[in-house]
Amino acid sequence: MAADQGAGFEQYRRPTKRDAFLATMEQIVPWQELCAVIEPYYPKPGNGRPPVGLERMLRMYFVQHWFNLADEACEEALLDSTALRRFVGIDLGRERVPDGTTLLKFRRLLEQHELGKQLFATVGQVLQARGLKVGTGTIVDATIIAAPSSTKNAERTRDPEMHQTRKGQQWYFGMKIHIGVDSRTGLAHSAVVTAANVHDKHPLPDLLHGNEQRVYGDSAYASQKALIESKAPNARDFTNQRVRKGGVIDEVERAKNRNKSKVRARVEHVFAVVKRLWGYTKVRYRGLQKNATRCFVALGLANIFLARQRLMA
Repeated sequence: MAADQGAGFEQYRRPTKRDAFLATMEQIVPWQELCAVIEPYYPKPGNGRPPVGLERMLRMYFVQHWFNLADEACEEALLDSTALRRFVGIDLGRERVPDGTTLLKFRRLLEQHELGKQLFATVGQVLQARGLKVGTGTIVDATIIAAPSSTKNAERTRDPEMHQTRKGQQWYFGMKIHIGVDSRTGLAHSAVVTAANVHDKHPLPDLLHGNEQRVYGDSAYASQKALIESKAPNARDFTNQRVRKGGVIDEVERAKNRNKSKVRARVEHVFAVVKRLWGYTKVRYRGLQKNATRCFVALGLANIFLARQRLMA
């Protein structure tokens, strides 16, 4: 009787949204190209314990990003979920799940060699090779990622590399992700990570590729023609301008801003994936470098996700 029940085990199971998501990522993530970025730095088999396969560790690392998991929580999720084990390529009947310490060492390897930037750049190269080329319009924007402001920790201090800033009447403590997004494809092609107190305008030249004809941005980038021309001399300034002058609202300028915002709004799609879908609204580590690596990888994965229909086609 038990054998009969085992033969029909989970016969009524249907694919979940997680199954569909992982199946899509399995097909469209450029595994070979991304592994090639890390391979020169990855431990080679020697006399000691053989390292876990590189692609397996990269898959586990991406699962950590997609589902916003700490190192130990990622190990627990793999032990708990058949779908995640199948995606990473683990058979519990033959092998163990890589533990949280192994994932920690892999993450530190990427941080030490600043491979997050290289993975982000490689994703961009792969997407361009598949027809998603960078155009002549760039949208710039920034978002705040919160950090713990409490001093109830071992050092009795806040992270010295994070700072506070005010947005409206609200104060925030943490860092900023500044990105440049192609106005045609809606994909991020550049990024800079700073403390939260750095004004949006300062990383502006680093967010442009230099061949722009138009630059879009919110009013934080108003009146920055000199900065734009320093990197993209042929670009026209399509950033939103301030509409209140001398206490009077300029309705003509407001209408122009409204038209510009129809294009500028595409930058929010990238932030929506990183912050809402991936759940990256708070830093997990201390220091800008560690968090910058996570930011670049998250942006690369967001580009792949946003381009998934075109990549599948």
